[in-house]
Amino acid sequence: MPEFTFYAQGTPSWVDLATTDVEDAKRFYSALFGWSFRTDTGEWGSYTMCFLREKAVAGLMEQPRDQQNQGVPPHWITYITVENVDETATKIPGAGGTTVVPPMDVLESGRMLVAQDPAGAFTSFWEPKDHVGAQIANEPGTLSWNELQVNDVEAAKAFYESVLGIETQTTDMGGGSFYTTFVVGGRSVAGMMEIQKEWGPVPPHWDVYFAVEDTDATIEKAKARGGDVLVPAMDIPKVGRFAGLQDPQGAVFYVIANA
Repeated sequence: MPEFTFYAQGTPSWVDLATTDVEDAKRFYSALFGWSFRTDTGEWGSYTMCFLREKAVAGLMEQPRDQQNQGVPPHWITYITVENVDETATKIPGAGGTTVVPPMDVLESGRMLVAQDPAGAFTSFWEPKDHVGAQIANEPGTLSWNELQVNDVEAAKAFYESVLGIETQTTDMGGGSFYTTFVVGGRSVAGMMEIQKEWGPVPPHWDVYFAVEDTDATIEKAKARGGDVLVPAMDIPKVGRFAGLQDPQGAVFYVIANA
């Protein structure tokens, strides 16, 4: 099984959920993915680690009250590994981005910052210390893919290439559709696509994909536990079968059974 003790700079390495009901989220995702949980509480608040086979795979936390008051829905957050958060912060303004949360320590786990890229998407950058990120990935019940959806693909490409020192590759999918991948060390680590007009008023954002054994069976589990289907199951040739789901609190995520 794929176990990770290191992520190269520019690689998405962790996801966590900002939700309005941590306990209900635990029930929902445990039923879907078989996760167990451990919650740590201190003067900084509470944070719940999600485990599969006793390996850390994701996190859950209470969504900040100011976000709730602004109407921001519960959402999954993508973290991208960097070697030095403070050095990363110096590159953001020149690449057209804005630092939203300046570099800060997260206990002994690591150091992070949050930025908004020039296409409008919020990204968290993670410098690991005790917490490297997901200890297992790319197997059922774990993180499988991270995908950035924006209106201005070219601006986003230039930003992440500059800030992270990565390469991007864009493929013509036919019918006027293009897909861009982030490439680190010759390996595709994330994707990016343009938001389509027919999707409606979708803000720039990162999507997360979790691997499952059976997409259709996972859909039924989600529906039975109060989730909704936003994107019906469909096949991507040579990639797998995926679907877009929404948990009972409103957070959107994707599941995929790889081909």
